[in-house]
Amino acid sequence: MKIAIIGAGAIGGYVGVKLALAGEDVTFIVRGANLEAIRKNGMKLVNHDGTEQVARNVRATNNYAEAGVQDILILAMKAHQLEAVANDVPQLVGPNTRIVTMQNGVPYWYFHKHGGALAGTRLQSVDPTGLIGEKIPASHVIGCVVYPASELVEPGVVHHIEGDRFPVGELDGSTSERVTSVSEVFTKAGFKAPVLDNIRSEIWLKLWGNLTFNPISALSHSTLVDICQYPLTRELAANMMTEAQAVANKLGITFRVTIDKRIGGAEKVGKHKTSMLQDVEAGRAPEIDALVGSVVELGKLTDTPTPHINATYALVKLLAKTMDEEKGRVKMAAAG
Repeated sequence: MKIAIIGAGAIGGYVGVKLALAGEDVTFIVRGANLEAIRKNGMKLVNHDGTEQVARNVRATNNYAEAGVQDILILAMKAHQLEAVANDVPQLVGPNTRIVTMQNGVPYWYFHKHGGALAGTRLQSVDPTGLIGEKIPASHVIGCVVYPASELVEPGVVHHIEGDRFPVGELDGSTSERVTSVSEVFTKAGFKAPVLDNIRSEIWLKLWGNLTFNPISALSHSTLVDICQYPLTRELAANMMTEAQAVANKLGITFRVTIDKRIGGAEKVGKHKTSMLQDVEAGRAPEIDALVGSVVELGKLTDTPTPHINATYALVKLLAKTMDEEKGRVKMAAAG
């Protein structure tokens, strides 16, 4: 299949290598150092066991028109980066193109084919101007939840840490030919990509951890195990999850695990820095609104109090604002 991936970072690079090695026709839409590295050396994947794989049979371009219409388009950038590429995306999309969204948090398409009083609602926190929904039509979207952990260690080189699950689903819960084909392509590449009949429930399960551990880690400069084992932050995480669960319940979502089990799962990951903490340390704009601001907005839409989430959101937004104004980064350093 002809597959384009916008972004060759931690997830896009990992997915692209595996798909290319499985025989798919892969094009990375990238720029800067990543573009040059992939053109020169291909895309390299360093597996969690130390072995290496290189996909040399891939294209890399920053020209959307040159890439052309795709069978599958994978959006592998972060949610707050979608608007910047939205105007160019239509050049990759034909009548039958499947758009696989790999953003964490509440997606811009959440209320498309949702049903109920909020059906069709545009979330201001993730699509403030409406441009994303206009240019990346939800009718083409296949929802996807990203579970693997990986990191871009240098341009054109991704290190896979753990995980291989990419559950997918139609927004209306149907088992269509197009979602089945995406599942099959991912499975052929070595991923676990079951077709789910309620992709939103899976999104909330992943979001449950992201909306708590990401901002707490960014503010405290602590890893997952530190947050989970320190009583005060463990309690904060539990309170935030309780509030989020109340919001989700009003939207018809139920969780298949308990809060304690979800926190326990994060604890087992160990000394892992969340993506938001990595962004703060590197001086990159952290992904806040899709992970936290969206839940604040959903709380208001459903008349559900979210005081702990609101407070954490305010603090991490101020941190991001200060970093942007000072053009700086925040990283723990040894004293003396």
